[in-house]
Amino acid sequence: MKETEADKAVRDSAFRVTGAELRAFIERIERLAAEKKDLADQQKEVFAEAKGRGYDTKIIRRVIALRKREPDDIAEEEAVLEMYKEALGMA
Repeated sequence: MKETEADKAVRDSAFRVTGAELRAFIERIERLAAEKKDLADQQKEVFAEAKGRGYDTKIIRRVIALRKREPDDIAEEEAVLEMYKEALGMA
């Protein structure tokens, strides 16, 4: 089947990238990246403040990670850890 002028027009309009639309996507992504960086900087400040007050930031990070998980998953992992420690004479 031969491609007609109408077919070409539909194809061209379907794949045409407008500069304004592309610019809008790029600017949105750049704004989100800037917001992400700002949030990361704020997190660093909070961790630095906690460290300055004597808290262990490594443990704080672990607590945050634990709070994201399901209690059953945590309990299962801790049970296996205890079993391994006992097997190695570390308990």
